[in-house]
Parts: sequence; C-alpha cells; structure tokens
Amino acid sequence: MESHGNNLSKEVIAIVPARYASVRLPAKLLLPLAGKPIVVHTLEKAASAKLVTKVIAATDDDRIAEAASAAGFEVMMTSSAHESGSDRVAEVAERFSSDSIIVNVQGDEPLITGEAIDSAIEALIGDEEADIASTFESFLTAADVLSPDVVKVVVDDRGHASYFSRSPIPFLREKSKEYGSLERALEAETGLLGLFKKHQGLYVYRRDYLLRFSKMPKAVLETTEVLEQLRALAAGAKIKMVHVTGKSIGVDTAGDYEKVKSILEH
Repeated sequence: MESHGNNLSKEVIAIVPARYASVRLPAKLLLPLAGKPIVVHTLEKAASAKLVTKVIAATDDDRIAEAASAAGFEVMMTSSAHESGSDRVAEVAERFSSDSIIVNVQGDEPLITGEAIDSAIEALIGDEEADIASTFESFLTAADVLSPDVVKVVVDDRGHASYFSRSPIPFLREKSKEYGSLERALEAETGLLGLFKKHQGLYVYRRDYLLRFSKMPKAVLETTEVLEQLRALAAGAKIKMVHVTGKSIGVDTAGDYEKVKSILEH
C-alpha cells in the first residue's frame, strides 16, 4: 500500500519490523484491536503519513505476513536471525537507493500518528547534522515516569538526544529530598511531569547511516538498558528529537494491550 502527497525529492519508505515471538506478550502483533491485528493498525498509521511514499511489513513469520498482505500491504520476508527491529529494517533498506529516507515504525505502536511520522521526517531532512530523527511526547502520570517499560529521553539545547533510559531522567534530586521520594514529589507537584520526555517507538534514518548502524557492535550501555538507540549515541550519532502532541502506547505487556484496546474500541 502506498501513500501519496509527498513533495520531497527523496523516496521515503516506512518499514514496520514485525516478529511473532515476544517474551512478555506472546504473539502480540496478531492480537485483535477493533477487529484488526495490532500490526495492521500500525501499518495503517504509517500509510497515513503524507510524506511516506511506500509502506512495507518486514517479517520472518508467515502468520504476520498473511495478516499484512490480507490488509493490502506489501510484505518482505527477512532473516530470522535478526536481534533487533533496526537490523530487520536495514535488511529491507538495502534494496532502496542510497539517498532514501527510511522510517522505522515499531510494529507494536498502533497509536502512533501520521503527523508524528511526518514531523520526524521533516526534522531529519531539515537538520544536516542529524543521522536519525525520533519523537517524544509529554508524560501524563507519575506511574509512567517511574515505569522501566516506558523510555525517557533527555534533549540538549540543539534538539538532539543526550541520553535515553528506562530510569526517570533527569533525576529531581532536591524535590525527591523534599518529599522523601521521586514518586511523592511527582504526585504532590504534577507540574514536575513536564520535566520528563517520553520517547516514542519511531525512528527516521538516512538510509546509508542505517546500514552502517546495523553493522556496529553492540555498546555496553545498549546491553545494560536494552535500548538499541544507545548504540548510536555511543558511536557519536546525532539524533534529532521532535516534540509531538499525539499519545502513543507501545504494546509490551498485557496491561498495555488492555489500555490500547480500551482506546480503540471504546
């Protein structure tokens, strides 16, 4: 399925990496939401981006391939040996021109918006220093700030990511001392939530950088936090971050699934 309206000179390919196996929520990408599998919702959101010229589901599983194909999307079968979604996306990206823009929309992000995707594409193209662009949103609850399943990002004055973590960053030292804990501080002063940035599961790469990135050895911080974007930061990459207003929930747990199901079905 192709999207239209792109007035850029570059080809922009949205690739949704989709594997069947999932430790915390087995077969999650095929779980139904409002009559469609999660992965199909994600593919449709990618196709809704105005700057995207092509959408591809990248998988090594026949069941996911069948679901994506039945919904009208192009599917490319990839190696089953990939350890990360970016590696799977890179395998597909090799087939496109060197000046292409590659959008990695993680398959478990059914609430990501086309507007967020377009914002990240524009940010990468508009920042010659950037190798990657990604998005973040505001936090609404202290529970999300404290959850290791929700990734936080710190952004420098030029709009580039300084660090990503599963821990609450930046740490509010004085407020935590005042209230006895960070949790109590956030509950007492909800305005403090504005100091934290919630990372979304979306990456936009210059195609040649993505291919180099996929061949880099894992970084110590990447394996420590289990966040592959830290490999890029450790290697000196510039990751342009864009604040978006849409609210996205990555479906990693049964609780996430119920939240998203409630949003889409009610």
